[in-house]
Amino acid sequence: MNNVPAWWRRALAWLWPLASTLWMAACAAPPGGLFPPAEDEPVVPIWLVSHGWHAGIVIERAAIPSGLLPEQADFPEARYLEIGWGDRAYYMHPDPHWGILLKAGLWPTASVLHVTGLRDAPQRAFPHSTIIRIATGREGFEQLCQHLDARFARNGEPARALQAGLYGDSRFYPSTDSYHLFNTCNVWTTRVLHAAGCPVTPAFNITVDSLLSSVAATCGERVTRPE
Repeated sequence: MNNVPAWWRRALAWLWPLASTLWMAACAAPPGGLFPPAEDEPVVPIWLVSHGWHAGIVIERAAIPSGLLPEQADFPEARYLEIGWGDRAYYMHPDPHWGILLKAGLWPTASVLHVTGLRDAPQRAFPHSTIIRIATGREGFEQLCQHLDARFARNGEPARALQAGLYGDSRFYPSTDSYHLFNTCNVWTTRVLHAAGCPVTPAFNITVDSLLSSVAATCGERVTRPE
């Protein structure tokens, strides 16, 4: 053990307890009574959009409960908001490379939220993407919005954008979460859906393919043509 580099010993010191905690969380059931909505309950749709490496969650602005996600004011012309998340250095880098991603996986790093304002429905905004529609109930949708709202790093006022985003009318915002091996972008997205009551397991959805398959099998349906 004395031959093990100090940086690796420090990594193991936080990896083992974190892995144990996340394994227990992986077995936890989502909040009860939220999903699926009751037959007579109004449905609030959300959309999971694949972007190849990661996925974003699209919600309708008009459905967002009052007082939540004040950053939506930065997108006055948008009908929908797409929200994604990832490592700050990698996500915001103009030419990201594997070295940045490797560093992010081995040690907790700062993260950002990527918010895009959409005027069109997600099927039209992302015609070449795989999209899954999820029908949540009003309470499940509110829990999802509260979970997303708590991810923004604020100082008593709406978070300020760090810089322009990757496409369309989009911006990067600072996040309260840390990116690491056990909290990748797809695990994070699964946690958001889990907060709404969807029966998906965060720790088992490391890749975007596993995330899409899991959501399609348990709580959503694939969208094949624009609405």
